[in-house]
Amino acid sequence: MSEFWLISAPGDRENLQALERMNTVTSKSHLSYNTKFAIPDFKVGTLDSLVGLSDELGKLDTFAESLIRRMAQSVVEVMEDSKGKAQEHLLANGVDLTTFVTHFEWDMAKYPAKQPLVSVVDTIAKQLAQIETDLKSRTAAYNTLKTNLENLEKKSMGNLFTRTLSDIVNKEDFVLDSEYLVTLLVIVPKPNYSQWQKTYESLSDMVVPRSTKLITEDKEGGLFTVTLFRKVIEDFKSKARENKFTVREFYYDEKEIKREREEMARLLSDKKQQYGPLLRWLKVNFSEAFIAWIHIKALRVFVESVLRYGLPVNFQAVLLQPQKKSSAKRLREVLNSVFRHLDEVAATSILDASVEIPGLQLSNQDYFPYVYFHIDLSLLD
Repeated sequence: MSEFWLISAPGDRENLQALERMNTVTSKSHLSYNTKFAIPDFKVGTLDSLVGLSDELGKLDTFAESLIRRMAQSVVEVMEDSKGKAQEHLLANGVDLTTFVTHFEWDMAKYPAKQPLVSVVDTIAKQLAQIETDLKSRTAAYNTLKTNLENLEKKSMGNLFTRTLSDIVNKEDFVLDSEYLVTLLVIVPKPNYSQWQKTYESLSDMVVPRSTKLITEDKEGGLFTVTLFRKVIEDFKSKARENKFTVREFYYDEKEIKREREEMARLLSDKKQQYGPLLRWLKVNFSEAFIAWIHIKALRVFVESVLRYGLPVNFQAVLLQPQKKSSAKRLREVLNSVFRHLDEVAATSILDASVEIPGLQLSNQDYFPYVYFHIDLSLLD
């Protein structure tokens, strides 16, 4: 599973024994795989400042997760490939996300633990805000290019009534620069090919004999040329309609066709040029944002543990990876049973949902006797 539960309990003897008991029970029952989650000793500051940080970190946590999910989705969209392929590019410090989380070490160089907590949080917040700003501008430019290209490509699809003809016709198919003659394009249903060949010369006066040629065809019909005198265009169109032949409004403009082809080539070239740099940027900055997110989780555990368990700072953080989705309920019951001594009222209410906790504002599912945070690595779901 790509789900983790990050919990902490006070570090005194009684709770260390509880942690050992938890490890024993969950290991024997194959409920979860557990590892210690190392958190450095931060400067605590005042409890008032910690309360403010708790709220700020909650918002930052939500923002960071939203950002990495958007970045993961951007990788999928840029690659225009399956989620499986995109997943290979979603790494943190060059390793897969599960490995990074289970072997987490605080980055002292990037986020010095000796700085005040407010400064550490501010550094991470500014870093993530900058990544989001860059993500918006880079993906917006790429998506505009992609949309313009898709719109041009759509023109070359569809049936003969709607698609562009600039990539089908050639200069040699038309009588050009004539004062009297003009070449029209006519869509003929497949069952009517024989009828067209027999009748097109007599649909109107002044049709050039043997001037028709099949240019292309799709499932429904074919596109034929026919050359006639300009003065009979409207009469020819009317007679063609009566015979279920459709004159396609198209006049060969070499400059316009050349411009359209050059535009397509330019967009394809620009997309190819932007693809590599954008994918590299996404990979590098996804890693940076993900690493920042896990550091936020560590900060939240520290702050909440101090607020919950008090000073001096003494707690143990553990990372649990539930082995199966079906075992999550049983794992929760084990944790609540092992740590119920930390908050008897909360533990009882969780085990018995009918019991209300006076003054507790959080719903039972959000509050446990121990500090708890959820990490979900299913970023492409």
